[in-house]
Amino acid sequence: MHWTMVLPEVLRHLLDPRWVVHHGGLYLLMGVIFAETGLFVGFFLPGDSLLFVAGMMGSRGVNPYPVHFVLVILLVSIAGVLGNFAGYWFGWKSGPLLFHRKDGFLFRKRHLIAAHEFYEKHGGSAIIFARFLPFIRTFAPIIAGVVNMDVRKFTVYNIVGSTAWVCTMMIAGFFLGRTFPWLGLHLEGLVLVIALVTGLPVLVRLALLKKKEPQPQNPPN
Repeated sequence: MHWTMVLPEVLRHLLDPRWVVHHGGLYLLMGVIFAETGLFVGFFLPGDSLLFVAGMMGSRGVNPYPVHFVLVILLVSIAGVLGNFAGYWFGWKSGPLLFHRKDGFLFRKRHLIAAHEFYEKHGGSAIIFARFLPFIRTFAPIIAGVVNMDVRKFTVYNIVGSTAWVCTMMIAGFFLGRTFPWLGLHLEGLVLVIALVTGLPVLVRLALLKKKEPQPQNPPN
């Protein structure tokens, strides 16, 4: 079977949080979070809903993970930290050339520009805040690398942001699943609500960016 036929099926599975947890378990969960938090080709992955559903599924009687749930949170947080380090390194190596790259199947310049504007507005704390914003969290560490943010400061923001994001989403899913176990029957609706709540502000911002010049006003040197 040709890879062009396999790729859409793989992407469809990766966009389904329940499939990721059921079939890939802890290791695929960590891999998706790593990719979504630092590799620009991972911006489309469902980070928020995946963490929430992973937490909810961990609240059930049968633990879908090979280790204790607390250790799952720790390992996924580490995956998020490593993902941001990968993004920082990529931005440091690539520099401003990214801002002149043409749009492709897995790259949209407006996402990079939105992250750059977010970084300009919030500074280093953007690395923390960006964790809770789809698309932005993928490109924020890349921007930090492009502008050569001090690596020690980046490390602190990176660890705090990843821990806060993973703990918030997974613990919320865990306790909501334990308190209202019937919600497990409506995961599709929950995933859709989470995606809308977290993604709508970013999508509105990206829509506004499409009306602007695709280059940032002050691209990094």
